[in-house]
Amino acid sequence: MAAGQHRPGGGRSEAARPKDLDTTTAHPARIWDYWLGGKDNFAADREAAERVAQASPVVVDIARADRAFLVRVVRHLAVDIGIRQFLDIGTGLPTANNTHEVAQDAAPASRVVYVDNDPIVLVHARALLTSNPQGATAYVQADARDTDTILAKAAETLDLSQPVAVMLLGVLLFIPDEDDPYSITARLMSALPADSYLAVSHGASDIDVEAAMTGSGRYNERSSVPLRLRSRGDFTRFFNGLDILAPGVVPLDLWEPGRAVAGAGLPCYGALGRKPG
Repeated sequence: MAAGQHRPGGGRSEAARPKDLDTTTAHPARIWDYWLGGKDNFAADREAAERVAQASPVVVDIARADRAFLVRVVRHLAVDIGIRQFLDIGTGLPTANNTHEVAQDAAPASRVVYVDNDPIVLVHARALLTSNPQGATAYVQADARDTDTILAKAAETLDLSQPVAVMLLGVLLFIPDEDDPYSITARLMSALPADSYLAVSHGASDIDVEAAMTGSGRYNERSSVPLRLRSRGDFTRFFNGLDILAPGVVPLDLWEPGRAVAGAGLPCYGALGRKPG
């Protein structure tokens, strides 16, 4: 579905809105939902999404590529590596091919904890992201910066003495430098055992620079949570102390497990790293 289209009946009814939800200011999770063709968004979100897409159409491609990246990463972790625990931070609104669906399709006993700070995300996650009987899913309302709460709540579902795959897709670009986004990945991975994994996607400041800057500028004018693009070098810092798996740090639409894919990619990086023993 194109960015300019919306499902019939799109937008939430008054009854579906969590109490005290601000629907007058665009929010990243709901903007993203609109770009993916979802219905869990409001007029402010749709207006912001349209303006950004008009200025930089590539952002809609990035939204869809990010979901495809999630599928490839989770399937690789579950099928090829044998990971059975996932911590998905900044999950966003439910859509197709959510983390637990991909993981449990490959390994039914997989356990997944979703984390988001938007109350409407958690409302819909609890309703729609239900585990199969063999596995488990749980939901934590917390900001990505609050790693202590995330880890404490995740430990109620996950065994943190065993390997965990941490998913931070399209999240860290909303953490400004003054809040030290690098400490987030460092604290999370330091609490997990060897052979845990970190997957990150993040908008790039050094690929298709003009389009990236135009799109991010328009986005920041409209969203309640501004984003910051980062260079390849800055992105790579999120993996300090980890072994980055092949194909390394690449545009996320070109990421394939174990091999590099040639061609010009989208202005967004993706990578998967492993905590060494």
